[in-house]
Amino acid sequence: MQEKKDPQPKSASSLGKAHPALKAFMCGSLSGTCSTLLFQPLDLVKTRLQTLQNNMHPGAPKVGMITVFLNVIRTEKLFGLWKGVSPSFMRCIPGVGIYFSTFYSLKQHYFEDGSPSAGEAVLLGAGARCVAGVAMLPITVIKTRFESGRYNYVSVAGALKSVCQNEGPRALYSGLTATLLRDAPFSGIYVMFYSQAKKALPQEISSSSFVPLVNFGCGVVAGILASLATQPADVIKTHMQVSPALYRKTSDALRHVYAKHGLSGFFRGAVPRSLRRTLMAAMAWTVYEQLMAHMGLKS
Repeated sequence: MQEKKDPQPKSASSLGKAHPALKAFMCGSLSGTCSTLLFQPLDLVKTRLQTLQNNMHPGAPKVGMITVFLNVIRTEKLFGLWKGVSPSFMRCIPGVGIYFSTFYSLKQHYFEDGSPSAGEAVLLGAGARCVAGVAMLPITVIKTRFESGRYNYVSVAGALKSVCQNEGPRALYSGLTATLLRDAPFSGIYVMFYSQAKKALPQEISSSSFVPLVNFGCGVVAGILASLATQPADVIKTHMQVSPALYRKTSDALRHVYAKHGLSGFFRGAVPRSLRRTLMAAMAWTVYEQLMAHMGLKS
């Protein structure tokens, strides 16, 4: 009986070692689930701020994050803050998984014997994000429309069908350029600052029991810097995906935002986005690295 049982764990172990990218995908998907559920309200508030029709007379008080937050609760109840969470899950669970599995595969292929430099980390993060961004863009478009409050979609499947019938499949890739201009630099800058911050830590801290907390702190710093650098592209992306008929090119959206709101228009929704992207990325990376370490893989 003992002789028959011995090969089983060896087989399971060899199968696990044969598919490390699949483990990275699973770890990324789990981390994406946690962060998406927690920080969806901030994403909704950010989208509402960016798509507000500002018809107020000059000198009127600006609408801020807290005003939008309270207005959503008053008109749509507390759970209205999680409007669009279904497409967010459909985007983030596989999307974060694709990102981390691509990131892991690229890193193992090109940097198996050492860690990437600052410039290489930018390329590594940007490349992985481009793959995930293109793959999940149709769901991103639907998610943005759900959150804007301008569309009465009942379900994600119904929204996809409606867009294809009324606007054509091409509408599902509206804002592709702006999305890549936002996501690729964000991920590249984030990975660079995150990896460099971890390298700068003393060895006794890196090997202590506070590693998850330290990783989270490094992620917060990296997230703030990356969010601010890519905020204008996020505003353009939102406008193009909510109102694709108005903007044929990215430059059209750029001119519209600048003409209507000036330079400050490119930073509308910066606070909720920075909070969400920073906390979401920091949590995703912390959970991902802990799960990978638990599985015996170097992240």
